[in-house]
Amino acid sequence: MEAQHLHAKPHAEGEWSSGFCDCSSDCPNFCMAFWCPCITFGQVADIVDQGSTSCGTAGALYALITAITGCGCIYSCFYRKKMRAQYNIRGDDCGDCLKHFFCEPCALTQQYRELKHRGFDMSLGWAGNVERQNQGGVAMGAPVFQGGMNR
Repeated sequence: MEAQHLHAKPHAEGEWSSGFCDCSSDCPNFCMAFWCPCITFGQVADIVDQGSTSCGTAGALYALITAITGCGCIYSCFYRKKMRAQYNIRGDDCGDCLKHFFCEPCALTQQYRELKHRGFDMSLGWAGNVERQNQGGVAMGAPVFQGGMNR
């Protein structure tokens, strides 16, 4: 099983599991993405990059780009593209950038929801999700058969 599909749940191939404007179903995360998008972006980037970029590093870089340019979406729209490629979700580069430019909180919240839908615990990050998966795999062994042969 590929690491990027550790927790994949079935849904319509090529589609997001929730709509772009379904933020009302995830109000706490939308508020976090609105007031401090670097945190939500960092969590998304950690999972999408499969742990090669930590949540803290991605969030700090996002905050730095935002402080310098006023537009962190320059960075975050590339992660939307990367996520679409990983999960075979339809879309295009122009649409990704426009979504992030005009409504960054909605775009980040949709990506966050998508990863949650695929079974990731966003508070654990990539390493924590892998560890959780491995512990589940170790605990689930072959059933123990007790008793002898009976007729």
